[in-house]
This record gives sequence, C-alpha cells and structure tokens, in this order.
Amino acid sequence: MKYEGEKNYKHGMKEKIGILITNLGTPDKPNKEALKIYLKEFLSDPRVIEVPKLIWQIILRLIILNLRPQKVAKLYKSIWKKEGGPLLLMLEKQKKGIQKILKKKKKNLKKKKKNLEIEIGMRYGNPSIKLGLEKLMRKGCRKILVLPLYPQYCAATTGSTFDKVTEILRQRRWIPEMRFVNNYFEEPMYIECLVKSIKESWKKFGRTQKLIFSYHGVPKKYLLKGDPYYCFCQKTTRLVAERMKLKKEDYITTFQSRFGPGEWLQPYTDKTLAEFPKKGIKKIHIVSPGFSSDCLETIEELEVENKKNFLFSGGEKYNYIKCLNDNPQHLKMLGFLILNHIKGWLENKK
Repeated sequence: MKYEGEKNYKHGMKEKIGILITNLGTPDKPNKEALKIYLKEFLSDPRVIEVPKLIWQIILRLIILNLRPQKVAKLYKSIWKKEGGPLLLMLEKQKKGIQKILKKKKKNLKKKKKNLEIEIGMRYGNPSIKLGLEKLMRKGCRKILVLPLYPQYCAATTGSTFDKVTEILRQRRWIPEMRFVNNYFEEPMYIECLVKSIKESWKKFGRTQKLIFSYHGVPKKYLLKGDPYYCFCQKTTRLVAERMKLKKEDYITTFQSRFGPGEWLQPYTDKTLAEFPKKGIKKIHIVSPGFSSDCLETIEELEVENKKNFLFSGGEKYNYIKCLNDNPQHLKMLGFLILNHIKGWLENKK
C-alpha cells in the first residue's frame, strides 16, 4: 500500500532513523547574482528581520538587494574555495566524520539497531533542508532527528530552522516522528572542546592579556522580547572560564556582525578591539563559540578585518582561535549528542 506523498514507501519496508544536520547556508557562487538570491531568502525570513513585512520588503527590494550583493560577493570571493563555500564544505566533512563516529558506536549495538541515515541541509541556499528531509524519507526514515549546528538557541537561527522543518512537513500527508535539538551550549563535552582548543592555541602562540569570546550579535530588542540567546552565550563563556579557572579580568564576552542602524547586543567586538590598545591591552586571543564552523563571519570578519583594525589601533598581538570545525573531539561530541537524543528510538527499535 502506498500513501500520497510517500511514493517510495512499500508495505513491510524496514523503518530507519534519519539524522538531518543543518547550518545557516551559503550562496551557490561568490557573485552578485547568486548573493542576491541568497540574501533575498535570508533577509525575507521574519525570524531574522522582525519588521512589518510590507515595509521591510520595500526596503529590501529597492535598496538592500541593489547595493549589498556586490559588496558581500567580494567578501565571499576572498574566502571561497575551488570546491565551493567553506561552510558547505565543512558541513560535508562534519557529516562524514559523524558517520564514522556513529559507525564505531554501532558496533556496540545489536544488529537490529543499525539503520541510521545522515543527510545535511542549509536553512538558506543549497542543499536545502527540504532536500535533506526528502532524501531521508525516501530512504525509509520514519523517525528523524534534526540537529541545527547552533550551540546557543536563538529564534533567528534555531527557531527559524524549526519553522522551515515544520513548514515542509505540513505539506505531507504522512509525517515522520520528529525530534529537534534545541541547543547544546552547556553540554560538558562541548565546553571541553572549547577549553581544549583555547589551551592548544595558548600552547602554540603563548598566553596573552585578554581572551575574547565573540558571538554573533542580534538586535537588543530580541533579548527584551524574551530570546534567551544572550543568556546562553554568557553561560557558555562562564562555563569555559570556570573550567579554565580564569579570573574576571582575563576574559570578556562581546558580540559581532551588526547589520543596520538599531542597537544590538553589547559590547560590540569591533569597538572593544579598537579601545583595548588605549587601555594597555595590546595582546589578545579571540574565539567564537557560537559558530560550529568557520565561515564569512569568522574567516573574513574576525581573522582579517578585526585583526587589521586591532593592529591599526595600536595592538601588537592578535590570534584568532579557529572554530571547532571537524576537530575529532568536536565530531565525537556531536555523535554523542545524536545518540543521546535518539536513545529511546534505538532501544524500542524492532
């Protein structure tokens, strides 16, 4: 018996568990045309821009999409790889790494519990979340876990991913059983990954005067409306600092990547870096725990632009600590996170 919208289903088909790993997204190419398509989708998301739709669409279509794509395209060209955008390339590496981790773990599971499938999907751009979900369902996945690679929940990222997943599933007659990873900002293994990456950087480049935890910013009004993102970022910093036994004067939490004229979460990363040399702080390390992969906001903004501004302001030593990316310990943590969330499914699988 076949069901509408489930053309690949056959009676008695073995059910599988699907894992969809998602991230923000990337344009198809680093050019003006591709950026216009990408930015239109991204900036049309009401979770990202909380402005009345009609007013915002006029601003977006008449001004922003005629000016910003060309500027952003130049930035993407500076970080683009021959094979594609760095965020997508890393997501593919993370998928393969997690598959290996789960394969090793499954050797300890009974044979009847081995049917796990993993796909990836971008919230904006390609490969899409829709394509990832469809691939899993075509493979017979009747139980699906969605893992957005955002450690700290934010409505504009994790919440938006949930919106997209449910929007897609609403169009199907027979929806799979779903689970959704809301956050992992305080997971001990995640904190340990950050601690290890910082210590390795210190060992290689030496400890400096200040450690900066730079998170992607959001408008302050989102916090005032109840978004927990700011609090989750602060807790991640605190947990790392406690684990490393840092004093309060040893570190600071800042927020980067502002867009538009409104007030965003403070202190701002760029302004903080510009002020530090005037206060005698001329040697710093900077880490960005809110990003699971290096991307435009880290490779170009933190590693290049902010470094240039800091040194120009009188700074002497600036070291950017790369994201966790496909670090083996990071992949192990993500694998553990997945197994923890599907534990009941594995135990009940026949």
